[in-house]
Amino acid sequence: MSNYVIGLDLGTTSAKACVFNRVGHLVAESEELIHSEYPQVGYVQQDAEAIERSAVLAVRYAIQKAGIGKDDVAVLGFSAAMHSLVPVGWDGKPLSPALIWSDGRGTDQAERLTEEERQRYYARTGTPIHPMSPFLKLLWMKDAGYEPYHQAAFFMSIKEYLIYCWFGKRVIDYSMASATGLFNPHTREWDGEMLDLVGIRASQLSEIVAPTTLLGAINPDIAEEMGIAPELPVAIGAADGQLANLGIGALLPGEVAVSVGTSGAIRQVTHEAKVSSRGETFCYSFTEDSYIIGGPTNNGGIALQWLKQLLNDQGSYESFLAEADKSAPGAEGLLFLPYINGERAPLWNPRARGNFYGMTVAHTKAHYVRAVLEGITFNLYQIGRALEQLAGPSRKIYVNGGLARSPFWLQMMADIFEAEIYVSENHHSAAWGAAWIGLVAIGEEKDLASIKSNIPMGEAVHPNSGNSKAYKAIYDRYEKLAASIAALF
Repeated sequence: MSNYVIGLDLGTTSAKACVFNRVGHLVAESEELIHSEYPQVGYVQQDAEAIERSAVLAVRYAIQKAGIGKDDVAVLGFSAAMHSLVPVGWDGKPLSPALIWSDGRGTDQAERLTEEERQRYYARTGTPIHPMSPFLKLLWMKDAGYEPYHQAAFFMSIKEYLIYCWFGKRVIDYSMASATGLFNPHTREWDGEMLDLVGIRASQLSEIVAPTTLLGAINPDIAEEMGIAPELPVAIGAADGQLANLGIGALLPGEVAVSVGTSGAIRQVTHEAKVSSRGETFCYSFTEDSYIIGGPTNNGGIALQWLKQLLNDQGSYESFLAEADKSAPGAEGLLFLPYINGERAPLWNPRARGNFYGMTVAHTKAHYVRAVLEGITFNLYQIGRALEQLAGPSRKIYVNGGLARSPFWLQMMADIFEAEIYVSENHHSAAWGAAWIGLVAIGEEKDLASIKSNIPMGEAVHPNSGNSKAYKAIYDRYEKLAASIAALF
């Protein structure tokens, strides 16, 4: 039996390959940065061919760092960020850069839709109306007369493009399909009405398959470059959000996963497709009988990075976060609405803008750092409240991502959510979830739920009752301010 598994995670900023042992301990990782281009305001795109090369190198270097051979790897599983779109020609080559989730070209198209149309399309697909979705990107391409749109034989996500390059197959898993805004989660098929709206055919999209689908033999030249055996089983896996829930064990009712890196999200597994009456959350398919509902925020760690640069702080990230501990909860009345990058949930408004409220000459660096941390967390809490209306109360909260490495922020989160917080010792939950799906796909693990006994967990963080009480009053002010400001965007 081979002792190691690999999770390949295609993110917005990097392609990351993680080598794990069979109980979820990270053995080695390699990360190849992905470059984003900003040709004009609101445009964000990436080179799909360059990402394919980055993914090959990430796997190669991770294996080298682990010091293992080709025969030591049992399986590889895929994870990927959602909402990318690249037109592809008959020759299999990209006709344009990939438009990624943060690309805003579909903003005008989204705003032209009536409220009745927005609600109907959301109810059909579970995807909120927002420029992130390929549905809106395709509407923009159609309206703008975008030449690659007219020339395209196929439309793919970056993940699909890599699979096509490596395996010669056009396939997409349930979750990546669900995130396009063109998929009906009730029928698990491409939605004819949505395809008609964007002017494409189902044959231009990939075959929809389960996350445990094995992709067959990889191109031997690619296998050689990666340093893997050509016959290595590779599972298609799922989207990074679904796999983050799996990789951290948030699979049962009342178990919520929160991911906070550059951006953030809060998600819960359900066995019924559910959409919010106010359009606040997404509902994406995962497996044949499960869905992920939740909400993503554009503004996680990026807000802290922005503040650090703005204040010209030259110290470490840890010392910068430590400044917040010099201020009491509430930052002496300073509130921060963290919409500096537009916002998805709960507003779904790319024109949203961030705000500090309540500034005085008495506020110091410590207050600003604390206010930004609290604003990020209040925004997640607000999304979480909308999620509870659909999925019921949260009983356990699992956290992963870059901010999860800050004990101070974990305590703040426990206090604001008034719940116990659980953190895996492995900070690569999506990659571990992808690798686990691979083990299920090859029959070496019974089911997805069995991962719960194979996640190395740290000690739970318990809420401070005094801080929780204070935060309830502070959050009430935050929510009222957010509602008032939202009317101005």
